[in-house]
Amino acid sequence: MPRPGSCRSSGTTRIAPGPLDYRYDVAPANQKVVVTHWVADDVLDYLREFSRPIAPREPTVFSRSEVLAHARDASAILACMADWVDSSFLAACPRLRIISAALKGFDNFDAAACEQHGVWLTIVPDLLTEPTADLAVALTLDVTRRVSEADRDLRVNGFSGWRPVFYGIGLSGATVGLLGMGALGRAVARRLIGFGCHTVYFDAQPLALHEEKTLMVRQVGFEELLTMCDIVLALLPLTPNTHHLLSAAAIAQLRPGACLVNVGRGSVVDEQAVAAALIGGQLGGYAADVFEMEDWARADRPQAIPPALLKHPRTVLTPHLGSAVRTVRRDIALTAARQIQQVLSGNRPDHPVNEPTTAV
Repeated sequence: MPRPGSCRSSGTTRIAPGPLDYRYDVAPANQKVVVTHWVADDVLDYLREFSRPIAPREPTVFSRSEVLAHARDASAILACMADWVDSSFLAACPRLRIISAALKGFDNFDAAACEQHGVWLTIVPDLLTEPTADLAVALTLDVTRRVSEADRDLRVNGFSGWRPVFYGIGLSGATVGLLGMGALGRAVARRLIGFGCHTVYFDAQPLALHEEKTLMVRQVGFEELLTMCDIVLALLPLTPNTHHLLSAAAIAQLRPGACLVNVGRGSVVDEQAVAAALIGGQLGGYAADVFEMEDWARADRPQAIPPALLKHPRTVLTPHLGSAVRTVRRDIALTAARQIQQVLSGNRPDHPVNEPTTAV
């Protein structure tokens, strides 16, 4: 069984957008910034102080072809999860100096190619953790207590009191396994303390003993976690080692009727194997906020969510809502915009993931 690499984070300090320290002489307003997705007006107002932003008028995202059309003469791109950047994209945008991704996981962005083209690639490392942990717990409660399933039944068949009986799994006394104990794993563990469950985790880099005591968690091996848990949460980034970590063979080791929740990356889970396990009754429920089709960097990614997952009554599926809190999304976009301002002003950005030697 493959073992994932470490997914530890350096911390969960909240990043403030910072002062608006414009330098018009270095970052003239004729420098074009492509914002690939809808952002709040105050984010665009900030960008207008030192650049000429282009953004969707409606709450939507530009298609890849639209991004390319706008970015051919752009100095910067404020990108989102729906974007995919590779060497061919960069070659078509010779004036680019920075791609500022309004996200934490950058597996859809080729950092090495950005470096070779002299383009900074930056992320927002910490603001997504807390809201994503909230959603992880919400999905866990929903799928284990069959809330959405019961809601759908009531809307179609009407209220019938105690029948049908939607028996589920209670968190109190349950054994919950966390795959990944980085910033997100620790945030989820903190939230689970109040539910009275027994929490175990697997990570290639274990916590210090005092951290385990504070979070009330215990480290176990990967296979042991699968076989002992009533509920398993995938909280891992996508790497070569974590791709399809939860394969058909791994899912077969879960307790009969166990529930699986994925808020890490879609391709950590083999969705076809999940669908088969649900249909066969091995898996009691599946909740996900991320999907294999989102992982653009993988040439073999599926083009859609498997119909069997969409149709199955024991699934709870949300459209990548992890950070979808109004104030959080605004702060994320402002933090990404600030890093554009830093680079266009001739300064080093706060949160780079590469070191482009030809960048200026």
